[in-house]
Amino acid sequence: MPNTLAGQRGTLLLLTSVELLVFLDTSVVNLAMPSIGSALSLSLATLVWVSSAYQVTFGGFQLGAGRATDRLGMRLMFQTGLALFTAASLLAGLTHSGAALIAARALQGVGAAILIPAELALITAVFTDPEAYRRAFGVWSAMGAVGAAGGVAAGGVIVSALGWQWVFLVNVPIGVLGLLASSRLLPRDGIDLRAVRRGELDLPGMVTGTGCLLLVVYVATKAAEGSLDLRHWLLAGLAVLLGAAFAAVERRTPTPVLPFRLFRTRDIAGSALANFLVGAAHVPVFVFLSLYFQEVHHYSAVKSGLAVLPIALVGIPVARLLIPRALKAVGPRRVLVAGMALLALALLLLSRIPARADYAADFLPAAMVFAVALPACFVGATMPAMRAAAPGETGVVSGVVNTAQRLGAGLGVAVLAADAGGGAITGYHHAFLGAAVFAGLGLLVAAFLLDASVPEPSPAS
Repeated sequence: MPNTLAGQRGTLLLLTSVELLVFLDTSVVNLAMPSIGSALSLSLATLVWVSSAYQVTFGGFQLGAGRATDRLGMRLMFQTGLALFTAASLLAGLTHSGAALIAARALQGVGAAILIPAELALITAVFTDPEAYRRAFGVWSAMGAVGAAGGVAAGGVIVSALGWQWVFLVNVPIGVLGLLASSRLLPRDGIDLRAVRRGELDLPGMVTGTGCLLLVVYVATKAAEGSLDLRHWLLAGLAVLLGAAFAAVERRTPTPVLPFRLFRTRDIAGSALANFLVGAAHVPVFVFLSLYFQEVHHYSAVKSGLAVLPIALVGIPVARLLIPRALKAVGPRRVLVAGMALLALALLLLSRIPARADYAADFLPAAMVFAVALPACFVGATMPAMRAAAPGETGVVSGVVNTAQRLGAGLGVAVLAADAGGGAITGYHHAFLGAAVFAGLGLLVAAFLLDASVPEPSPAS
C-alpha cells in the first residue's frame, strides 16, 4: 500500500472531512439555538441541552471507543461511528420534539466519539512515510481549527438561508458519501471478529470508565451554566465512586480498556495533559467571543459568526503550509511550545480589548495570532502521543488524548464562565485572562514534560 501523501489524497480528504464535520457540530448549533427554541417551544434550560447532550456523550464515550478500535478494527469503527453520526443527524433534522432532538444530539455525540479515535488511528496507520505523516497531521490540524472557528460562522449562515433543521441535515449527504468512499479508500482491518473474546474488550472497564466520564462532563457542563445543586453534587460523588471502581477493574483485568502503564510513557502522559490545557484554553474563547460581539457590540448572530471567521481562514494555510515545515525542522514539542506561547499572547491581547473596540485595530491582530497558534497546539499536543503509541494501542491512545481535550474544554468553560461573572466587559477580560493562564500552563507542559527526541515513524517496508 502506498504511504506517500500523493498516493493517499483521497484517504486524507475522507478522514479530515469527517474531522471537520464532527468539530463543526460542536459549535455550528450554537447560533441556531434561538430558532430551535422558538420552533420547538423549548425553555432555556431545555434548549441548552441541544448543545450539551452532544458535548457530554462526545467526551464520555471516547475512551471505550478507542479500546474497541484496537480490538475490533479501525475501518469497522470508523464506519460504525460515521453511520451512527449520519443517522442521528437525519433524526435531529426531521424531529419536531425537543426531547427527540436532544436524544438525537446525544447519539450524534456517541457517533463522533467512535469516529475520532478511529480516524486518528487510521492516519497513523496509513501515512507511515515521515513527510506524508507530517503533512497529513497538518491537514488534520487545519480541519480542527476550521471546525472550531468556522462552525460559529457557518451556523448563522445556514440558519438564515435554509432554516435551523439544515445545521443537522447538511451532515447527511456528506456522511453517506463518506461511508461509500470508506469501503474503497480505507485499508481492511484484517481482524477475525469471531476470534475476539468478550474479555478482550474489558466491558466492566468500559462501563465504569464511560460512566465516570459521562458524569464528569455532565457536572462540568452544569457548572458552566451556573446551576449546580445537591443532585449534581451527588452525581459528582457517584463519578468519584465509578472512577475508583474503574481503577480497581483496570488493575485486575489482563486486557484493560486503559492500561495505566501508558502514562509511564512521557509523551503519552504529556500529550494528555497538554490536550487538556489546549481544550481549557481555546474552547471557552469561541463561547466568549460570540457573547462579546452580540452583547457588547450588539452584532446579529450572523455578523457575530463572521467576525471570528478570519481565525478559520488564516488557520488553513498555516496548517497546510507552515506546520509541516515546522514539524520537520524542530519537531512537535517545539511546535507545541510555540503554539502555546502564541495562544497565551493572543489571549492576553483579548484580555485588554475595550468595550468600544475597533474591529481591525483591537480584535483582528489578536485573532491572527490565535489563528497561527491553534493548529500548532492541536498537532503539537497530539502527535507525540500518537507516535509513541504501540501499533496495537493507537486507538486507546487517541481516545485518551481526545478525552482529555473534551474534559479540558468542559471544565475550562465552567471555570471561566464563573470567573467572567455578570457579563460586563471586565468579565470578558477576566475570562480571556483565565484562558491565557491555561495556555501558560500548557507552555510549561510542552517545555518540560514532552520528549524532544521522539523518532520519526519508519517508512513502510
